[in-house]
Amino acid sequence: MTLTIQNISKSYGTNLALNNFTATLDAGIYALLGPNGSGKSTLMNILTDNLKADSGEITYDSENVLNMGVRFREKLGFMPQYPGLYPNFTVERFMWYMAALKGLSKAESQRQIPEILAAVELDDVPRRKIGALSGGMKQRLTLAQAVLGAPEILILDEPTAGLDPKQRIAIRNYISKIAFNKIVLIATHVVPDIEFIAKDIIMLKKGVIVDNAPPHELVKKIDGGVWMVPCAEHEVQAMQDRFRVTNIARDEQTGEVLLRVLADTMPTERARTVAPTLEDYYLYVFGDASGT
Repeated sequence: MTLTIQNISKSYGTNLALNNFTATLDAGIYALLGPNGSGKSTLMNILTDNLKADSGEITYDSENVLNMGVRFREKLGFMPQYPGLYPNFTVERFMWYMAALKGLSKAESQRQIPEILAAVELDDVPRRKIGALSGGMKQRLTLAQAVLGAPEILILDEPTAGLDPKQRIAIRNYISKIAFNKIVLIATHVVPDIEFIAKDIIMLKKGVIVDNAPPHELVKKIDGGVWMVPCAEHEVQAMQDRFRVTNIARDEQTGEVLLRVLADTMPTERARTVAPTLEDYYLYVFGDASGT
């Protein structure tokens, strides 16, 4: 079970959305991490054959996926960022409709649909119309249809968008549980969603891979470069002008402001190093402006 993406490029006019993207994926969870406009959704749409690449090749177990055609699409489960749902369908009817499109038998549909709806916490609203669902419920229904049919490759574009913290944790755990025998590729710019579940993280900026490694290896790269800096409130703006500040909090005991700062050297005499996180490394690579 190996998905090989080799030198994939895609342009929209003069905008180069992907530039020689290359990666090899086997069973497990991979995160495609980058700000808006980095090329994540373009890659997803190319992988699912919703968009044609300008150049490059994608193979699955050494066979070109374009030659595989329907055989490859049968192995795919896709959760798009902006799904087209049917507002007059009930949740249950939509799942049966998707099961029919995927060629599942009646017996297999009867087995899978209740299990999946329970896993995404929609088993209490099977007869509610989709048009009456909240944004988070629609998001979970879109994930439910993606995993229907036990696809070997699961492609998820912003799977936790619009979910509350409890739902995000539940969805993360569910994805982790089903990923042992699948290739799962998650595109997101929300770092905590993938920090502890991804085996490998591909960092994408303006269509180019800028880093690719397991989370713990990425974090090591800025070990000793993240600082907690206490300062007075009137000093905050000057610190932001001089350094990349990733978080601002207040020490309730002293009343001072605590700044989390990225810096190669000690920013002030009172600064102390703290353990870096993947979010720190994300900001180190991409800055604090989306799409840059």
